[in-house]
Amino acid sequence: MNNKPWESVGLTREEYDKILEILGREPNNLELNMYGVMWSEHCSYKNSRALFKHFPTSNERVLQGPGENAGIIDIGDNKAIAMKIESHNHPSAVEPYQGAATGVGGIIRDIFAMGARPIALLNSLRFGEIEDDAHMRYLFSGVVSGIGGYGNCIGIPTVGGEVYFNKCYKGNPLVNAMCIGVIEHDKIHRGTAAGVGNLVMYVGASTGRDGIGGASFASVELTEETAVKKSAVQVGDPFMEKLLLEACLELLDTDYVVGIQDLGAAGLTSACSEMASRGNSGMVIDVSLVPRREEGMLPVEVMISESQERMLLVIKKGAEEKVKKIFDKWGLHSAVIGKVTDDGMLTIMENGKIVGRVPAKSLADEAPKYYREYEKPEYIDKKRALSIDKLKEVNDLNEVLFKMISSTNLCSREWVYNQYDYQVRTNTVITPGSDAAVIRIDETNKAIAATTDCNSRYCYLNPRRGARIAVAEAARNIVVTGGKPLAITDGLNFGNPEKPDRFWQFRESILGISEACRKFNIPVVSGNVSFYNETPENAIYPTPIIGMIGLIDDLDKVMTMEFKEEGDIIVLLGSTKEEIGASEYLKVIHGLELGEVPEIDLDLEKRLQDLCVELIDKKLIKSAHDLSEGGLALALSECLAKSNLGAEISVDTDLREDIYLFSESQSRILVSLDTNNVDKLKELCNRYEIPFTVLGRTIKDKLSIKINGDLVIDVKVEDITDKLRSVLPCIMG
Repeated sequence: MNNKPWESVGLTREEYDKILEILGREPNNLELNMYGVMWSEHCSYKNSRALFKHFPTSNERVLQGPGENAGIIDIGDNKAIAMKIESHNHPSAVEPYQGAATGVGGIIRDIFAMGARPIALLNSLRFGEIEDDAHMRYLFSGVVSGIGGYGNCIGIPTVGGEVYFNKCYKGNPLVNAMCIGVIEHDKIHRGTAAGVGNLVMYVGASTGRDGIGGASFASVELTEETAVKKSAVQVGDPFMEKLLLEACLELLDTDYVVGIQDLGAAGLTSACSEMASRGNSGMVIDVSLVPRREEGMLPVEVMISESQERMLLVIKKGAEEKVKKIFDKWGLHSAVIGKVTDDGMLTIMENGKIVGRVPAKSLADEAPKYYREYEKPEYIDKKRALSIDKLKEVNDLNEVLFKMISSTNLCSREWVYNQYDYQVRTNTVITPGSDAAVIRIDETNKAIAATTDCNSRYCYLNPRRGARIAVAEAARNIVVTGGKPLAITDGLNFGNPEKPDRFWQFRESILGISEACRKFNIPVVSGNVSFYNETPENAIYPTPIIGMIGLIDDLDKVMTMEFKEEGDIIVLLGSTKEEIGASEYLKVIHGLELGEVPEIDLDLEKRLQDLCVELIDKKLIKSAHDLSEGGLALALSECLAKSNLGAEISVDTDLREDIYLFSESQSRILVSLDTNNVDKLKELCNRYEIPFTVLGRTIKDKLSIKINGDLVIDVKVEDITDKLRSVLPCIMG
């Protein structure tokens, strides 16, 4: 007999004592495992929930905030957008293809569980450095293949995302998948079990032993012991998911459904307890009625399996045959496995015999909530110290530029997104590789801009400021496409919250996100927390990923980043400062990851974004591109590579040449425009109190940059383009 039964399910003695108090008795093995998965960090957010109060979660556009399968934002004309981001980090570290694929499958189900049709996928990926690490290349390749394989097969375009490489992710890659869908206001569904006597129905694929304990697996640090738990990784079938998606959307057009929920983390245990809790009801189910694909499964295996492509429905009593007919048509399992009760209990039966019985709310809502001790990490002050004067000045800036665009964090991502079908459904207006993706909304003249953003090095050196910048940059990426930022879904990836320095990073990041969101009136409507992203050697950098959408109310006003015509004027909106700390330039050229993170003035940022929106609205500019990693030199290179034009730049500055070119000062946008509109642009800049610099003009074939009269960069655009595009294909073979 196990003298410490709580340890087998990842709980503490104190948490076990709370279970004893709730039940008034010892839990049996099934009940203990149900508490184990539902009270894991992955399901309960017990170490993070206390800080969520800082997030703004509502405004006039929010139709559904946090707490459901996905958030929903009104975009007018009775249409709305459902959005959510989820992590699948630990599974992807063990089985990269299936880990990533099932991450995509799970986030798609969260969207259509709300009644929305998924229209686009994005992702945010982090890996260790791949140049000299075959295993890391294997993980990178497998994850990209898994994302593409699932999304391509199901017919949902993967339109955007980000990929970064840093040694801190060597033992713990991050795989975050985001999905957005479209829904009409009167067709929104929620995961609620209500109406005594209404039926609980299981639909979709059959249940197997894959994914058992997945929620608990995602709630511990990765060690050699946990990394071999391949049984905790689910196996996906995108063709089955496509059938399930269409069947569920057809069903949701009827009036048979009371509630619907994805069987994701913790499987039936999660769906049953959460639906019953939301409906202030109870539920009784019989696991012997659950369709299975393996013989001899125990009740506990059925209840915590995370097999994919499954949903739980609560339907009106008497509608079961009509519902079954729909799922039969799509070749899917459907079975009535229980009913809604009024006793608040989740009762599990097997062949009519009770095998487990616990209060539903105790599983879904009563996990202990912790506000962990926190303290500023020792490394912070030491790492922030950087003397610019001691930084060796480089002579050949042509060579520096090519080294920069050859780095894995700045080069083109074509090798990645060419594996994704980003044009399926024919509504992708701006494809991957730009500041934000843009997707047309059917039956309207509107579009949605979407992006994922986070500079984790900033968050490592200054978590609060880094998180503010993540929100600001995401909004800037939306704005330069012509969109107005609407809402955020956040993917919060951190180390072990039980360690005070890790929890300090988390707390500071939450506060930074909250401050920026309030300034911009951008609510957080959904999201995900992934803790324990560390190995015995190190933790990841704090990585609070911001998934953001914005609304473009007129397709004629969609803006792209590339320069358009020879002879156009190039203008930098915003100021370049001596802010080289935490930059990609320091990492690539000097091998340093330190220094103070660039300042971010949220009031200035808001004025800059409002200025850009007005410039686009009045059609005064032809292109717009956010400045971020790599600074001005990289932004120019990206605009040129996409346009096959050149640029002739001449500026005067008190800054060092390398700092002017590669500083990552915030609140900057690069625009191009016709000569006739320059005076109007200057007038608007002055009205918004935004500094600006006329840099030069577009020319043919080459990039020429003079600083204080000296020619410091003179390269062919063709060479820039070749370098940007060749890096990842060369590394990946």
